[in-house]
Amino acid sequence: MLEPVIEALGYELWGVELNARPRHSLLRLFIDAPQGITVDDCAAVSRQASATLDVSDPITGAYTLEVSSPGWDRPLFRAEQYERYKGSRVKIRLARLLDGQRNVDGLIAGADADAVEIEIAAGGRLRVPWGAIRKASLVVEDD
Repeated sequence: MLEPVIEALGYELWGVELNARPRHSLLRLFIDAPQGITVDDCAAVSRQASATLDVSDPITGAYTLEVSSPGWDRPLFRAEQYERYKGSRVKIRLARLLDGQRNVDGLIAGADADAVEIEIAAGGRLRVPWGAIRKASLVVEDD
């Protein structure tokens, strides 16, 4: 529902995180643009997204809306994003154990409709199904 609103302003909706709590939730929108994101960009998107959310009211209870850039260590949400950063290092926190691991750290080898494939340090590749991922983000390498 927010993607068309954000795209009309000239930004890409990079991802959405909802940290639902009984008393007060946090809805975080990550936006991106080729020229980068400024505080003014975040404010403009916040105003428009807030108006849209007020009309449709999709979140029960009180919540805070936060709009930000994905940053250098950007979180990854969709297969296209993993493909865009193929060869980059990623850290994935899993929702459940996978091959005895709770976290996966390695290079993005590829992604398809079912999973992301990671080259792990121990050698070989690990397929991580989308449903097993709790959170994933790029790792900023020191040069």
